[in-house]
Amino acid sequence: MKQLGSNISSRLAAGFLTIALAFAAAPFAHGADLTASGTVYADINKNGARDDGEPGLPNIRVSNQEEIVFTDEAGRWELPASDDTIFFVIKPSGWTSPLNENKLPQFFYIHKPAGSPKSKYPGVKPTGPLPESINFPLQRQREPDKFQAIFFGDPQPTSQKQIDYIAHDVVEELIGSNAKFGVTLGDIMFDNLSLFESYNRTVALVGVPWFGVVGNHDINTDAPTDELSDETFESHYGPAYYSFDYGQVHFITLDNVEWLGAKPAGKGTYRGGLGPKQIAFVKNDLKLVPEEKLVVLMMHIPLDGVVDRGELFRLIEKRPYTLSISGHTHTQEHRFLGKENGWRGDSPHHHIVNVTVSGTWWKGELDERGIPHATMRDGAPNGHSIITFDGKRTMFDFKAAGRPADYQMNVFAPEVVAVADSGKTDVYVNVFAGSERSVVELRIGWDGEWKQIKQVHEKDPYYAAVREREMARKPAPPALNAPINSSHLWKGKLPAGLTAGTHTIFVRTRDMNGRYFHARRVIRVK
Repeated sequence: MKQLGSNISSRLAAGFLTIALAFAAAPFAHGADLTASGTVYADINKNGARDDGEPGLPNIRVSNQEEIVFTDEAGRWELPASDDTIFFVIKPSGWTSPLNENKLPQFFYIHKPAGSPKSKYPGVKPTGPLPESINFPLQRQREPDKFQAIFFGDPQPTSQKQIDYIAHDVVEELIGSNAKFGVTLGDIMFDNLSLFESYNRTVALVGVPWFGVVGNHDINTDAPTDELSDETFESHYGPAYYSFDYGQVHFITLDNVEWLGAKPAGKGTYRGGLGPKQIAFVKNDLKLVPEEKLVVLMMHIPLDGVVDRGELFRLIEKRPYTLSISGHTHTQEHRFLGKENGWRGDSPHHHIVNVTVSGTWWKGELDERGIPHATMRDGAPNGHSIITFDGKRTMFDFKAAGRPADYQMNVFAPEVVAVADSGKTDVYVNVFAGSERSVVELRIGWDGEWKQIKQVHEKDPYYAAVREREMARKPAPPALNAPINSSHLWKGKLPAGLTAGTHTIFVRTRDMNGRYFHARRVIRVK
């Protein structure tokens, strides 16, 4: 998303204007005692400008990143402003904001009269005086109660070459998707913020609206404060936190990367945090969301790593339907947060740590396409997820990059087993989207008896073997990161008394939604 400024007429002609601005003789002012106002209107002809006959829309929420107001009967709104404020409309169900050429929703107006401070990567250009009227167009669209959304964790390219990996490994198979929108859950970049535009053009080919979440590698690391760390991100995506409705679901995007400031040597640190202003926005937002509606929180750092998560928990833990999703760890996990995490709700809160597009940071042997296999440290392949929303219910689907949709697990056992060792030999099953609520069973042959095996928290031996094999090659590819304990690994024994010959290990798993997935592995016994 690009800031509106002197090129307003050309953007109107192009049809990608976020907000039709009526510039009048508004005086240039500084400080927090300004008042912004405008109109939310029905953009009937979808040209991004308010034309005759296009009515204002009542009861639409508008925010200044903290306070939220409803439009009046004529679609008018009014909010306090400062010289660093982003105003945005909270998209209601059945409506959409215009999209720019990169399929990024244009639902905001940035007010920074002097622009962003100078930094390595440019931020927002000077916007000039506060407009007399900030007008938000909304366009009618059909939104079913049951729909799908795509979630990317950490694409994290360091170069155009790695953006090309994203294009071939993930984007190509998603082009023409039936999903209603997509979300990148932070670490869109790997510190090189000049690549935002190229990445956005690539992901736009999927063909659906796309939302961005700020990650710790998407910030201006030369910024002295957290408040100034999102300037380049804002110039492309708008506010770092906001909300919108789609169908029967309320989505809240959070900025939970708290930048602790650049150091004299040019380096700084961050932590998981939200801050009082953002908490105030969420509090004000949720006051206007019915209790029976599903609320989905989208962020970069997992919730249990956020220092002020307790304040957020107090706002959602009494709600019957909540879900949250993040990236950051380069693993795939279903975490069920309870009292040990500071959650006081009647039942644990379901938090998804989403599979990453870059896997283990684009490392590992190249495949036949010249793309690193990038298997993640917990043994799951790189890829993306698709969540199906159906009213208050959700269903999570893991999709491995470049693999069939039914590739949901990997079975690891020795190639050859001695007859005498069959009852002592371990079989490991890595169920990529598995959780403590999954059931995993195995049997030998078509006539074998299904036996449940136990979930373990160990390093995936298959991933470890792949890493060791690749590191032994000369020259070795970029080494995979050391394995970590997997949250979705199961272990069982082969049955004793297997006869010499070739046998098939059949595995099946039942997920938390009651669906079954299957896999097989052939071994030799001698």
